[in-house]
Parts: sequence; C-alpha cells; structure tokens
Amino acid sequence: MIAIIDYGMGNLRSVKRGFDAVAAESVITSDAGVIAQADRVVLPGVGAFGDCMRNLKKYKLINPILDAIQSKKPFLGICLGFQLLFEESEEFGRHKGLGILPGRVVHFKLSKKYKVPHMGWNRLLKKRRLPLLADIQEGSYVYFVHSYYVVPKDPQIIVTTTDYGKEFCSSVAKDTIFACQFHPEKSQKVGLDLLKAFATFTQIALV
Repeated sequence: MIAIIDYGMGNLRSVKRGFDAVAAESVITSDAGVIAQADRVVLPGVGAFGDCMRNLKKYKLINPILDAIQSKKPFLGICLGFQLLFEESEEFGRHKGLGILPGRVVHFKLSKKYKVPHMGWNRLLKKRRLPLLADIQEGSYVYFVHSYYVVPKDPQIIVTTTDYGKEFCSSVAKDTIFACQFHPEKSQKVGLDLLKAFATFTQIALV
C-alpha cells in the first residue's frame, strides 16, 4: 500500500487518481501509524515552501517522513514535495527544509522571453541511467508548474534536467528516494508509467 501524505496542502486527489489509473493501492493520510505501515510513501505538494513546512510540523509529520526514508521505503517527492527534501528555500524569505538531501531551492532569474512561473509541458533530459525510468524515453514531455527550482550540492543525484531559459534539475534519486519537479499525475502516459514503476520497483537509485 502507498501512503500519500496529507498535510493540508497539495494535489492529493489527482495523485491518488494517478495511482488508481495504474491499479496501485494508495491511501491519503496524515496518520503516522498508517505511514509507518505503508510499503511506499509519497510526499506531494502545491503552495509556498514555508507554509508547507509549517503544516508538516503542525500535523506532526516530519518524524514519520524521516522514519520512512531511514527505513529504506521507496519514497516519491512531487513538485513542492521534491523541494521540501532539501536544506533550505529562498521562497518568500529563507526557510529551512527537511534537510534530507543537501542543496537549496532558488528562484528562476530569466530573460523576459521566459514567463515565471514555468508552467506547461517541457522535456526531460536524462543524465543518469535509472531502472525506475527505463520505460521513459529521452526527451519525453512532462508537466511543470513552478517558480523555484532545486540546486543540489551533489550533482551525482541528478537524474534528469530540463531546459527553460537555463538547464535546471528536474529530478533526483538517492537510495530509495526518487523526487521530481514535474507532476507525473498530470503528465499523461509518461507520468502514469512513472507512477506504475514506483508502485512496483524495489530498487530506486544506483547511488
């Protein structure tokens, strides 16, 4: 069973519908016991970084997230749920993240040619071979909605990048964590292939 973490923010229903579409059992929950019993854990997210961190604390979900990752359960972070895994964000001030992965979240600084937020379909450029993405072709299009992007300290964890006025990190993997800036639940067949793979794979990363 896949636990989709509910901390009062995020696109929870659309993520669950994505797993339903690939016949993967999932539940939306803020119950630490349910998260502990789950086989896999998903941290989605839509909204502001600081607000999300406050809600994770309010709902007492930080320790269940850390426990899930330390116990080596497959873990998927989506959009803001991807950014929250890092040390800090500059969104509306300076906010500490979960600190699971080293790196920062920074604002796009682009020419006027590029609108911010980055919203719509864009391509994935593979930087590492990852079994989880074996069925996803180089250059596949996925759906983005974001004004901030992650700068990991360790480039070895970067799995894909995307070009939007500059090349930025669009997904990472380490141990049993896979996290992405794009929304697989909104990315049609490519996204559903990723959700299906996450629901079945035991090996997420190669580092």
